[in-house]
Amino acid sequence: MKKIKHFIYLVLILLFLGGCDKDFVEINTDPYAITDVDPALLFAGSQRSYLGSWAAEHTIVQQFVNPFNQGATLGFNFNADIDGVCIPNWNDSYPSVIRNLLQAVTLLETDTDRVNLLSMIRIWKAQVFIGLVDTYADVPYFEAGKAVSDVVYFPVYDDDAVIYDDLYTEITSAVAALNPSADYVSEDLFYGSNSELPSGSASAQVEKWKKLGNSLLLRLGMRYSKVDPSRAQAIVAEAFAGGVMTSNTDNAYVKYDGTTFVNGNIGLRDFSFFNYAAEPFVNQLKATNDPRGQYMLAIYDDPGSVANDSDPDTDLANQFGVPIGVDDSELSDTSLGYRGSRGAGLDYSQINVFAVASPAAPDFYVTYAQTALLMAEAAQRGWISGDPQTYYENGIRADMEAYALYPGTAPISTSEIDAYLAEPEVAYNATDALELINVQYWVVNFRNGKEAFANFRRTGFPSLQRNDFNDNLLANGGDGFAHRMSYPDREGSANSDNYSAAVQAIGGDDLVSRVFWDVE
Repeated sequence: MKKIKHFIYLVLILLFLGGCDKDFVEINTDPYAITDVDPALLFAGSQRSYLGSWAAEHTIVQQFVNPFNQGATLGFNFNADIDGVCIPNWNDSYPSVIRNLLQAVTLLETDTDRVNLLSMIRIWKAQVFIGLVDTYADVPYFEAGKAVSDVVYFPVYDDDAVIYDDLYTEITSAVAALNPSADYVSEDLFYGSNSELPSGSASAQVEKWKKLGNSLLLRLGMRYSKVDPSRAQAIVAEAFAGGVMTSNTDNAYVKYDGTTFVNGNIGLRDFSFFNYAAEPFVNQLKATNDPRGQYMLAIYDDPGSVANDSDPDTDLANQFGVPIGVDDSELSDTSLGYRGSRGAGLDYSQINVFAVASPAAPDFYVTYAQTALLMAEAAQRGWISGDPQTYYENGIRADMEAYALYPGTAPISTSEIDAYLAEPEVAYNATDALELINVQYWVVNFRNGKEAFANFRRTGFPSLQRNDFNDNLLANGGDGFAHRMSYPDREGSANSDNYSAAVQAIGGDDLVSRVFWDVE
């Protein structure tokens, strides 16, 4: 136990050091005075990457909203392009995660015997860049982190489609390079010494990383489903043939104990007053009697002090979501038909901070549930073999079973899952297959807003009503929905020439421009 705690302290120190700097000049400058730091520790620190923001991605896909229109709290619920709301993925990726991963690769260039560590780093770096491209479109890629090696302090922004091409190559070549007879990476937070796998077993660890790499490749391939269906089919078939995740034991997730090792992606205990469940998501859970709902949502005596209410109301029938695009002044007015105030906040549901938003809640990055649902869509399209209904139901079962890993939960029983699968709005049928599958993907990604946002743009499901608070997202050819985040304001001055070229290339640095795979 002491050994694990010492390792955790090292990871936290590295994360702290990596997160102190937001400028690209400094991002691309070697931050390490000691160049012989173990690259495995840099890798482990980078496994805690960005999952999305409750004020951004989760709000766009109408899972959560911040209904307070008060300057600093202004954001996507009011279709506003606010720098502080749009930049978390950028700031949580480039200064720390990517910098650490690139530094680890540089250090490994003189230690090629650690082929498995190098392959894991390449796969995980691809996952991080997929998220960056999906969020912003063109981003610095080929020149990112080149200050020390090539004296590039102001990296160019690369075409998003070109980056995706290279990410395909990175994933496939890294998976191919994994060697069950080579190095074991004990520091790996997913499948290393802190996992249930036999400690020291490189072969078992490599098998998991191959499944993770191929599942990530499946995700990348599905992104092409609208822009290039033929390529989507080819990549998806390749990933499927290579071997993707087959059970929850393959999930790539990070554990937390809530005290020494605290979930940094959960900020809702401190900022719960501003965050409420969105009406479309709550209605989905209630309409289908979703047994996960009790662990997702809660009604507190005082919405401004949720951590002090140890016994909130989690009965799904008593949950109510905030209507989209309505501000707190209206929601407080019962004469307008809204539920009004409660305590120091509003009389609406918030997230369950004792379960899915606990400081000890795990972070799930790539899961069997996600993978099975993507396979369900691929099978329904005829791109892979297998029964789409089986994949669909397996994905739902896997996600519900994974809820046992959250604190304050009890296992969802087989009978409860069976009853859910029989619900009229859940039961599989071929006619509505694409919608059914992708609505479930929306629910499965309740804690992964980045993936929920990407899949919503790719598929158009769930069929959400646009936020009509104003016409901001109808300008410049917009359809009323946000399709990307804007670049950090600081890029316009710190890396102005390359920023300006990128803005021109993507058709404007606004919320209605689109990533290359996001076509109508």
